[in-house]
This record gives sequence, structure tokens and C-alpha cells, in this order.
Amino acid sequence: MSLDEAVMPGRTRSADGQQGPAGAVGHAPDTGVLQYERRDAWVVAAHGAYDLHSVPPLADALGAAVRKHRKVVLDTSGVVFADSAFLNLLILTHRTGTLRVAAPPRQLQRLFEITGTDHFLEIRRTVDEAALS
Repeated sequence: MSLDEAVMPGRTRSADGQQGPAGAVGHAPDTGVLQYERRDAWVVAAHGAYDLHSVPPLADALGAAVRKHRKVVLDTSGVVFADSAFLNLLILTHRTGTLRVAAPPRQLQRLFEITGTDHFLEIRRTVDEAALS
């Protein structure tokens, strides 16, 4: 199963032009993705709450980043909520390229600890630390 198939179920456009999960008419997630280069890494900075309905733009950004760049850093300092869809995205991205997770807030640190993903995801305290390592 590809990264796209696993984290991005069929998507449609609602009447107001918003693109979202199939059946989610008018859904407008409060999330954002910013991308930039830092040292020899490509940084994808995620902001907001991520669940099954709001994770597709982040999945698109990470998918493109791991295809184009040797090292990708996901800055999670702006993530206020994340569920299993977000976690699944990180696991699949980690399997397809070099991904480092930077600056996870306490909620994400706890999610990684509970699920055991902190043992294989490359988690760093800061974006600079992740970009350099």
C-alpha cells in the first residue's frame, strides 16, 4: 500500500470548493503546513490539529519532500492535537525516506511513548538539532 493510499482516503471537493475527505462537506481543518530549507535538510512545519480529516495536506507535503530531499525534518512544535492518522503518516513516511521529528510538544511525546514509536522514529529536541544530525 502506498503512502497516499494509507493516509489519504478518497478526497472530494465540497460545494464551497474546499477539498477534504469524501463525505466531509464544507470541512475546513484548522491546520497549516510551511516548508523551507534548513542547513542540508528540508523542513516541513506542521501547525494545528491532525486527524483523519485534516492530515491529507501534511501527507502531501511529506510525501513530496521525501521524494525530493535526502533528509526531511518535521517540525511538530505547532501541533496541538494528533491522533492515529498522524502517527500512521509518520510511520509510513519514516519507512519511505529519512524523516526526523523535531520539537514535539508534550502531547506528541506522550503519544510516541505510549505507542512505542519513540524507539524507532528519529526524534530531536529542535529543528536545528534534527537538521544537523
